[in-house]
Amino acid sequence: MNDINKDPAAQSQVEVAKTKEQKHIERQKKIKANVDKRVAQATEERGVFVVITGNGKGKSTSGFGTVLRAIGHGQKAGVVQFIKGTKWECGEMNILKQFSVQHHVMGTGFTWETQSTETDIAAAKVAWQKSKEMLSDESLDIVLLDEMTYMVKYGYIELDEIIEAVNNRPKMQHVLITGRACHRRLLELADTVSEVQPIKHAFNAGIMAQKGLDW
Repeated sequence: MNDINKDPAAQSQVEVAKTKEQKHIERQKKIKANVDKRVAQATEERGVFVVITGNGKGKSTSGFGTVLRAIGHGQKAGVVQFIKGTKWECGEMNILKQFSVQHHVMGTGFTWETQSTETDIAAAKVAWQKSKEMLSDESLDIVLLDEMTYMVKYGYIELDEIIEAVNNRPKMQHVLITGRACHRRLLELADTVSEVQPIKHAFNAGIMAQKGLDW
């Protein structure tokens, strides 16, 4: 310490460090005050409608992750998978089925695989009926409608029906809709909207979908 007291340069460095630390503390205090203020203002408690859209990878993964989080808190969940085929294994559902999650798969797969509009529409209507049942079930804390946006885009399900069901669901029920090109009316209705954008994707480099990573 005596050496520092005798060295003006060392003393200067100590003072600079103290000043930087004090400025950091003041910045953090302001941030905390702003966060505390926003938390105090968030007094409404109700179910939240979430849309996860965009062309990037991870929309369904995010939706399933949220469902898993809810189950971790002892809540009940329902999942309807549009687009996916019944023969496709789903790693997330392999876990969720262990917790008695209500689950329905549309079953036809991608439209370019069925190549039958009639088959797709019929399957979509059954899946939508299951969705409506979940959206009216007060015992369900959260409902995931995975890749439903395509059903609106293709005209398989009436947009007004979806909006009505979401608006009339139990007050505390959370709803997640995933998929590309979400209709603007659903975006406007949603409380939270996340857009996943692609930067790079392994598939574009010729790498096949990987078990555990992609499905």
